[in-house]
Amino acid sequence: MATYKSVETRYLEDRRAFFRGLRNLDRRSFLKVSAAAMGAAAGLAAPHSFTPVSVARGAESPPGAAPQPAFRFAYISDSHLYERDVNDRFVRGLLRAVDDVNNLDPQPDFVFYGGDLAQLGQAKELELGAQILKNLKAPLRIMVGEHDWYLDMGQKWRELFGPPTYSFDHKGVHFVVLNSVVERDFWTARGMSPMERMRTVAGLDNGLQSPFTVGAAQRKWLQDDLARLPDDARIIVFSHSPLYKLYKPWNFWTDDADEVQAILKRFQRVVVIHGHTHQLLTNRIGNIHFHGVLSTAWPWPYAPEGMPEITIQMSRPDPFNPHDGCGDGEIHVHPDGLVDKVYSLWNRNPVTVSRAYMLSAGKESVPPLPNRPSY
Repeated sequence: MATYKSVETRYLEDRRAFFRGLRNLDRRSFLKVSAAAMGAAAGLAAPHSFTPVSVARGAESPPGAAPQPAFRFAYISDSHLYERDVNDRFVRGLLRAVDDVNNLDPQPDFVFYGGDLAQLGQAKELELGAQILKNLKAPLRIMVGEHDWYLDMGQKWRELFGPPTYSFDHKGVHFVVLNSVVERDFWTARGMSPMERMRTVAGLDNGLQSPFTVGAAQRKWLQDDLARLPDDARIIVFSHSPLYKLYKPWNFWTDDADEVQAILKRFQRVVVIHGHTHQLLTNRIGNIHFHGVLSTAWPWPYAPEGMPEITIQMSRPDPFNPHDGCGDGEIHVHPDGLVDKVYSLWNRNPVTVSRAYMLSAGKESVPPLPNRPSY
């Protein structure tokens, strides 16, 4: 497996040829991505490392059993891929993240993808992302984002990755994956085309769409899924939008977050990992610890109000460096189910938000403070 440096060097040497043709994307620079699959073949299979829910559920030791060893998994998120002949920068970002994860030694137990694989939910965007993620050495777990969903209401996503809501057990921890970007129908009355609907959802501050929700059906599913577990079960929830109310004008918000938190409240320890916000973001509400993840495409500025007090904001990204403020990372799961969250920022030192920092409500093991103000 080539290192990131060799991939990037080869890419730069071949940049002109890239823009003339891109017919040999995988052979020239992109981690052996299958060029044949770029033709949007109708029979494209899911990445070989993706474990179907029917296999994953119940395959590991159940939560609440004897204490389990610590383990770790890696994360990649929010790549916002366009078709390959429209934008190559975001493609290179995802490739860099795959290289990062593949170069971890030892390898993580699995890799979690946090949603918004595509930018406009088009088949070629999602197929391109699936083929790149197929190169991961570790098994893939994946979550949907709004950019993946609202062009065809998840049809292509389901074809590639299966249902957007599922759960699995791993080394004594119960993992739940939610589709938290459900919106009420704002498009039919306006006579919107599928692409108009998609672009409206992608414009987070346009005032036309409805807030994100988990929705009544998934809340019922979540309650039923967790009903068998004892109060001391170790729970980790994956949700694309934050499961709390951060900043509504940007839809950094889940409208029924309070109701979801009420379902999780009885458990002694819950961790929620979310995408969508493209930044270092940390919150704690009672027994629930919330951690955002980085994007491989671009960093978002911080919301002008409502920021959680314990968030250590990252330094302002360099506007002349397109990858500054981006990255991937790891999540180290302790035997009690709480985590150390590692932000592997590209071109910067990594930042770790530790279990001790969260348990002390920000008083112990404080991560490095930013050296210049955030946006």
